[in-house]
Amino acid sequence: MNAPAIPSLEGCHEVAGYVLSIFNFQFITTPMKKTFIILALALLFAPTLWAQEKVEYVDDEECGCELVFIDGIQTTQDGDRFGFKREDGSIIVPNIYMFVDHFHGPYCKVYLDYDSCGLINREGEVIVPCLYKDVSYPNDGMILVNNHDTFGYFDTLGVQRVPFIYPAASSFNEGLAVVAVQVDSTLIQYGFIDHKGKMVIKPQYEYAFPFYEGFAVVKNYDRYGMINRKNKEVFPIKFEILTSMYEGRVFAGDNDGLAMYDNRFKQLTKPVYTYLVGRTEDRILVMRDNKYGFLDEKGNEVIPCTYDQAGLFDQGRAYVSIDNKWGIIDRNGNVVLPIEYDNSGYRAEAYRYHDGLALIEKNNRYGYCDMEGRPVIWPCFENAYQFSDGLAPVCLGLWGYIDTKGEFFISPVFDMASPFEYGRSEVVYRGDIHKMNTEGRCVKNCKNAPKSWR
Repeated sequence: MNAPAIPSLEGCHEVAGYVLSIFNFQFITTPMKKTFIILALALLFAPTLWAQEKVEYVDDEECGCELVFIDGIQTTQDGDRFGFKREDGSIIVPNIYMFVDHFHGPYCKVYLDYDSCGLINREGEVIVPCLYKDVSYPNDGMILVNNHDTFGYFDTLGVQRVPFIYPAASSFNEGLAVVAVQVDSTLIQYGFIDHKGKMVIKPQYEYAFPFYEGFAVVKNYDRYGMINRKNKEVFPIKFEILTSMYEGRVFAGDNDGLAMYDNRFKQLTKPVYTYLVGRTEDRILVMRDNKYGFLDEKGNEVIPCTYDQAGLFDQGRAYVSIDNKWGIIDRNGNVVLPIEYDNSGYRAEAYRYHDGLALIEKNNRYGYCDMEGRPVIWPCFENAYQFSDGLAPVCLGLWGYIDTKGEFFISPVFDMASPFEYGRSEVVYRGDIHKMNTEGRCVKNCKNAPKSWR
């Protein structure tokens, strides 16, 4: 049986994607899927590999549109081919690629064809030629490359450091990468290589995961444990379920319950938790007896498992639900917004704070509360979304935008409206889709729109 390929881990968001990707592997059972999600969601709140992107917009009077520059580079297009140019108009790469990503820091993934992927830098220089099925963004100074049925590695200078000899592999993390070795026609085992391609931990495991905080999860005989970089078994390979180490904590157990351990593998809780959602702000969201609550770093259940639903903490606040009524609590479990509000529609950002206000719902009407739980904009709108850039789209028959004081910045004139992102929002005005800036001015597809809706 061929082993599944381990996706690359370009940054913390990709780490979460990697952890989630293992849910489809044959050795993962349904209860185990729930457990591994703690690492995935927790890592989503960690810093990304690259610095936050700088997005700039420039109006182009010739085309009646706006040009979007991400970190100083704009994607260009000619028919069905793409390239890049700088803000001064100089060409980085002509329009030769079938598909392109945008630049992630110094690098961008590009395709000449569906199965011809490569990597370029900000000068347009080819780091990895477009010859491969897939190429990962650099991690730990190495680039994982999928050569259609085998994996190898390039460095960031474009030199191939590890040949294409592995049927499955991960990106490097903490100086090591997981690789699979075909032992015989039926057996694949996993080990670890260093940057030079040297096998530093020989293939001996049914499966293995990348190192985090000096430890790696490994699997043998359908059980999981942990090893250190010297391949010493520091946590016995006996658990049905085991998460990777994250910020000095790990969860281990079986389908009946999980316990939390520290990085010296001292047990901090009883094995009573069945669902681990994630952690933020020194609070770990868990499920026990089908109810949600929060642990602190020492394993104390500082907020008892009494809620039907709950979200991760952000800015010292988390949403909670009991009997389909919603409210907000602080890090100590004190109720900030009474648990008496509704959540009838799909509002991913309801009861989460943006620009100091959280979207709330009462009797099919929407409003906003402040950080102290005071409804400062009473629920009176037929529909609404969260604030961004100091403005929020709200509906009273038609859509408009209000400011954080509840006053209309743009009166309801739109058929539809979206929250702002990077200083732009999409609106539908008299049947046409436009883009608008935070000054209320049309900046894209403006032929049949007023210059400003203010």
